[in-house]
Parts: sequence; structure tokens; C-alpha cells
Amino acid sequence: MVQSSKSTTATIHQLATVSADKREQGVDWSKYQGTYGAYGRADDKFVISQIGGFYDGSFIPQDTYSTQVTSAIAAGKYVHTYIYGQFSTRAQADAMLNYYLPKVQTPKQSIVALDVESGTPNTDAVNYALQRIKDAGYTAVLYGYKGFLTDKLDLMSLAKSWPLWLAEYPDYQVRTSPDYSFFPSYDNVHLFQFTSTYKAGGLDGNVDLTGLTHNGYTSRTTSDSGKTTVKTTTSTPAIAAGQQANNTAKRDLKAGDVVKVNLGATKWATGQGIPAWVRGKTYTVSAVSGTRVLLGGIMSWANRADVEILATTQTTAGTQTYKDGQWTIHAEDGTFTANRGLSVWYWPGYSATGARYYSGESVHYYGYVRNGQYVYIAYHASDGLTHYLAVRDNGVALGTFR
Repeated sequence: MVQSSKSTTATIHQLATVSADKREQGVDWSKYQGTYGAYGRADDKFVISQIGGFYDGSFIPQDTYSTQVTSAIAAGKYVHTYIYGQFSTRAQADAMLNYYLPKVQTPKQSIVALDVESGTPNTDAVNYALQRIKDAGYTAVLYGYKGFLTDKLDLMSLAKSWPLWLAEYPDYQVRTSPDYSFFPSYDNVHLFQFTSTYKAGGLDGNVDLTGLTHNGYTSRTTSDSGKTTVKTTTSTPAIAAGQQANNTAKRDLKAGDVVKVNLGATKWATGQGIPAWVRGKTYTVSAVSGTRVLLGGIMSWANRADVEILATTQTTAGTQTYKDGQWTIHAEDGTFTANRGLSVWYWPGYSATGARYYSGESVHYYGYVRNGQYVYIAYHASDGLTHYLAVRDNGVALGTFR
């Protein structure tokens, strides 16, 4: 999110409904945090991922959104959604939400926040948009900088109905815990974004003051081995992929899976020290040998215990379950070459990745799915997930097969 230049000291007012030792910290992500995101602390509990932006009629979706949701679920975090919203009328609010709400990959009741920090927002339009988010079954939250929101909106009236997520930074030094002397005092503040430099290089750090980030989740448990699992109120393709990764035992790691090097990891499997810049980064596994995994890109062997699984490669055909039903991936090995531009999907016809295959481009696939009027091929993408591509429309081939 855009950095604030404000550093006005504020008195804490209606700060929290939970004791200070139970306030949980977390991060918010955009495309700048990459395909699988990043954390500032090993004990971060939640993630709020940007699905995209709306700029007075223009849409800029974030192609990292679905994979970030998947990786956060795999890591046992509460994960939520935000939309960068630059709009000033109800008509624009409708256009924005008609586009983004069907694409939300976090569970019902989870946070869908409106990031209002630029343009000429209108109180009525913002209130209308938040009500639409609530009516869609999500927890509607208003994000922004107190100065901007109070200057542009009747924030007092909005705060009576909607939880606030406010930002205020004392400086741009790396800090891993809030400085409450800079808290943006206001009614109904539930989330406090206290830094944009949660780690070197930039990352937003937040604290949940009231437990709002638990919305959409029925439980969060940690096993004796240290693996944390969250259960959601509803499922989506990104959640299902994350749960699959979370359910995969480290002993079952295989080439193609995506892992994160734990922030607390200190030594490679070969005994040398792990550089600080490696910790917290994600890598695709190139090979597995006993209790060691070879990390692609840097080609270094890590101990299996020092990595966390964020995404797994699906290698077999069979029945796949989605919240709206089931379909079967029929095993078939082949190569498809598109004869037109085709969208790539995380699930057959659901949740576009933002990527496309263009005329003349080819992909090797391992199976196919029928869904409605379309036939989709299933293939392994570079992010470790199965992706889908429509190859027939009402029986008409959209390319060639071999």
C-alpha cells in the first residue's frame, strides 16, 4: 500500500477489546510480495492479499492473488482479501464489485477490505460498496490513512457501521512490533498497519486488535510437530489447493512442490550457514534425497525439517472436488497447441490466473475435464499447481492435439 508521510503522535482511543499479549500480528500482500508472499515474523498469524485495483473505471487485477491465498492456507494463516478502490459513485462501486466479488478466493465471512487512499472518494459510494460486500457474505472493512479518510469522507458516520483498518508509521525503519504512540486514534479501529518496513526491502506489518482476522475460520490448531492448520467456513479452489499442501507430510515432498525456507533455519543440510536473504523465500523443489530437498534456482540442499510446504504438484488423475460439485480428470497424455488466445484457470472455468496461451503456443497436459460446454486440459504449471485450459467449446477444437 502507498506509504504515508504522516507521523503525528496520537493518543490511543478505543484501541482493543483483547489484552495486549493476545494481539496478533500479520501482513498484507500485493504483487510486490511475489507469487507466494513473505512474512516479517515467524509468528505472523494472518495475511490480507490484494485481489486487484479499480481506478475510476480501469481494472488492474493482481495475478498473484490466488497463489498467495493458497500459500497462506498451506502455512496455516488466516487469509483475507482487499481491493484497492479509487471510485466516487455508486455506479463505479457496482462495476468494481461486480468484477471482483465473484473472484474472491477467501472464505465467506472473511475480511474483504476496501483500500481507499487516493482519488476523490464519496461517503455515500463508500458506504454503499461496504454494504454490498457485507451482503455478499463477507466482513466489510474500510482501510486507509486517517488524515486522508477524515479529509475526504464523513469517517465518523462510516465508523459507526464499519470496522476500520488504519495506517500510521512513525518512520521507515525496519520494525517488527507496533509503536502505539503513533496509533491513529479513532472509533471502531480493529486493525492497525504500523509499518511499511516490517522487514528490509519493504513489507506491511499489521496488528489485529480485536480478533477480526479470525472471521471466516472455525478453528486453528497446531500439531505436536509444529504444523498449523486452519479450517474455513467455506472452500474455494485456492483454499482447496492450500489445504492439500497443508495436508501433505514432509516425508512426501517431491520434485515440483513449492516450499518456503523457515525464518528460523540456520544451516544447510551440508552444514554451511544459510544466508539471511534465503530465509523466508520460496523455492521449487528440484530433487529429494532422504531427508534433504534440493532448492531450485539456488541449487542448495536444505533439511526437510527446515522448509514449509506451500504448494504441491498434482500428479494423478481422478475425482476432484470443488465447493459447487465434482468432476473427474480423465488421464490422457498429450500436447495442445492453441489457435487463439485462451485464458488459464486455477480450476476448470473458475478463478482465472491472469495468464494466457496465445495462438501457436503449446502445453503438455496429463488429463482433461468436462465442465459445461467446455473441455479443459489439466497440466502442471511452474507454480507447482495444476492449471486448466479450455480446449473445446461445444465440441469445436480451440487448437490442435498431438
